[in-house]
Amino acid sequence: MTALTLSTSGAATLRADALVIGIAKGPKGPVVTSGAEAVDKAFDGKLASVLETLGATGAEGEVTKVPALSGLKTPVVLAVGLGPVPEKDDVWAAETLRRAAGAAARALTGTKKAGFALPVESVEDAEAIAEGALLGAYNFTAYQEDKGDTKQPLAEIALLGAKPRDKAFKAAAERAIALAEEINRARDLVNTPPNDLYPESFAAVAQAAAKEHGLKIQILDEKALVKGNYGGILGVGAGSAHGPRLVKISYTHSKAEKSLAYIGKGITYDSGGISLKPAGHNETMKCDMAGAAAVFAAVVAVARLGLKVNVTGWLALAENMPSGTATRPGDVLRMYSGKTVEVLNTDAEGRLVLADALARASEENPDAIVDVATLTGAMMMALGNRTFGIMGNDESFRTAIHEIAEEVGEQSWPMPLPAELRKGMASETADIANMGERMGGGLVAGLFLQEFVGEDIAWAHLDIAGPAFHEAAPFGYTPKGGTGSSIRTLVKLAERTADGDLG
Repeated sequence: MTALTLSTSGAATLRADALVIGIAKGPKGPVVTSGAEAVDKAFDGKLASVLETLGATGAEGEVTKVPALSGLKTPVVLAVGLGPVPEKDDVWAAETLRRAAGAAARALTGTKKAGFALPVESVEDAEAIAEGALLGAYNFTAYQEDKGDTKQPLAEIALLGAKPRDKAFKAAAERAIALAEEINRARDLVNTPPNDLYPESFAAVAQAAAKEHGLKIQILDEKALVKGNYGGILGVGAGSAHGPRLVKISYTHSKAEKSLAYIGKGITYDSGGISLKPAGHNETMKCDMAGAAAVFAAVVAVARLGLKVNVTGWLALAENMPSGTATRPGDVLRMYSGKTVEVLNTDAEGRLVLADALARASEENPDAIVDVATLTGAMMMALGNRTFGIMGNDESFRTAIHEIAEEVGEQSWPMPLPAELRKGMASETADIANMGERMGGGLVAGLFLQEFVGEDIAWAHLDIAGPAFHEAAPFGYTPKGGTGSSIRTLVKLAERTADGDLG
């Protein structure tokens, strides 16, 4: 993991392999941002002109490298674009700083140490830069034999402009480190091939983390799931050689007044089952456990931050495979709640494992439940690849999560649960079918899940099918592959709850 320090050095005196500064897109060309005054002075006040000559404009995410001059202790200056100059001088949005730092860190892959002299006007600015740089430095090379320096992530980040002896800045740095390390752990899980990551091995990772961070954990294997009547999880995992698991990982605080339950869809590989996915749709299905990875990472991050709230994570783990023992279209499953579900499509499996976990979590009467899942292609059709949808049974809770997501830099959008769509899931054989109308499929899935939430419990469903796995070129602090989508939202929700800001 990349190291982070709050440096007492100035931009001109820091000894490092590279120095990151910011440039903005001004009306007459690029403008050097605050934090880089000493660097600009070393260039006789002409740094912006030099960068413009090299093609730099200050556009968001743009990266330009120039050799440093004799007045600096670093051999390279890396200028990263922050976008248009803000209306209020030097007041940059946290997400702008986060993305710029991430883009710079990615561009410095293979570098040992870099100083970040981006605009820091507040503790929030310092935290955003630290977080973005640590996330941008991520690189997944576990399965590559050649791990030369060109593939190694930036080894050390020295953050300039912060106040190393100030408790608030120290706390911000510690929060950024804990959060980034857990997000990157989730990214590793999502990127791990399904021949190595299956329900049992995922549960073992959770068990090791629980031991490390003093968390309570319970793992239900096939025998325990059968004994507990978890028909949804068992039904989805019935066709696989790797048996399903339900993992309960709990963090408690002695002074907590509120409790949250986080539930993650953990389909470690989704072939579609008997309703096999068409060619071209299987290659990235190792990412169908991203919801469980997000929940797991969030609970560990909450524990590391020592928040005054009780948080329980439920990881509903199964591998959805076709075989002679697999659940068939037309089969009826009796769920943990006692309800029966007619399976019309075995590729609508995520809602089945989540339904069991929702019903089980509801028995503990938490103040709120949030489930996270790469649930429907329909949500991607509606919101694209970078935005997750939020549904829920409580409008104020749904709105609060949307606002939290926007605050931490995760794109989201509130979605409805139209009552009329429930009729499409009517079954002549069972209490409900796992499929309904094709149009509005993401909303239908949300309505299905709502059936298994306990009474009088605020609940929200996050469909992260779009942003959980990034297949295009990296941008900002977002790598190719697993992204860690929704983790920052879940952690901030826990923080708000701990502070009593959610009622």
